[in-house]
Amino acid sequence: MKYGLILIALLVALPISAQNQVIPLWEGEPPYYVQSDEEEHHEVTKITRISGVQDPEIKVFLPNASRATGEAVLICPGGGYRILAWDWEGENVARMFNSHGIAAVVLKYRLPSQVSQTEPTKVPLCDAQRAMRMVRHYAKDWGISQDKIGVMGFSAGGHLASTLSTHYDKGDLSNADPIERQHCRPDFSILMYGVITMDEETTHAGSRRSLLGDNPSDELVEYYSSEKQVDEQTPPAILIHSTDDRGVPVENSLGYYMALKEHEVKAEMHIYPYGGHGFGLADDRGHLGTWPDRVVDWIKYLYR
Repeated sequence: MKYGLILIALLVALPISAQNQVIPLWEGEPPYYVQSDEEEHHEVTKITRISGVQDPEIKVFLPNASRATGEAVLICPGGGYRILAWDWEGENVARMFNSHGIAAVVLKYRLPSQVSQTEPTKVPLCDAQRAMRMVRHYAKDWGISQDKIGVMGFSAGGHLASTLSTHYDKGDLSNADPIERQHCRPDFSILMYGVITMDEETTHAGSRRSLLGDNPSDELVEYYSSEKQVDEQTPPAILIHSTDDRGVPVENSLGYYMALKEHEVKAEMHIYPYGGHGFGLADDRGHLGTWPDRVVDWIKYLYR
């Protein structure tokens, strides 16, 4: 009860002080939760890596109101479904978007765990859907247009973003929780060197193993292979990858792009000749560091 009262008080205060606020996704225990000794851990080196997430949450980054464009991006950091590269592929990127007047929300989602979850495979998508509903619910308070909210993901976070883009719903209008009444379809997707397929020949083996286990069924592999789930209602997407990515082959992005093309969904793709995997903002790597400009230009193309 005490936790619930604290959460309600926080949510009431959101319209005034959302900037840089950390907001829990769920009141009480999140879905599929199992009490265990597992704890969240932060490893801080050149990159802040978070593992063992038990209490998923979002961190809100709002631009100066005088520059706000109305668009927003929900950011899913990567890390092979084992860790979250929290600043490298999360907070730093959010600040970049703010500099262009675009709101950003960084998602600390739960990573699949056999110890603290009943159905680990479902957990990341469950958190991403909830986060999208929450951003849409508070859009007006945060100066965001409800129909200009996209999702962005890096590496395994790109898989989560593409999964949200192909597995969404209209919301539950009968739910007592107004957040759950919101639909969770992103309005656009930004997929950064993303894991797209779960096909053994092309996927990132570590991400597949962490999410699906050692011996997933054919049905599970197909369900989480986003290129096979695209249809005419899939959100427009921009894809960024490098040819020399040895962690997540560029064929992941190519496959998703071709699926979007086949279904006549707006798509743009930039394949850089170098960069490897996990380059983040790449702001000290020459031509590669121009990718944020391409993404911002593409958002402008969609809405301005």
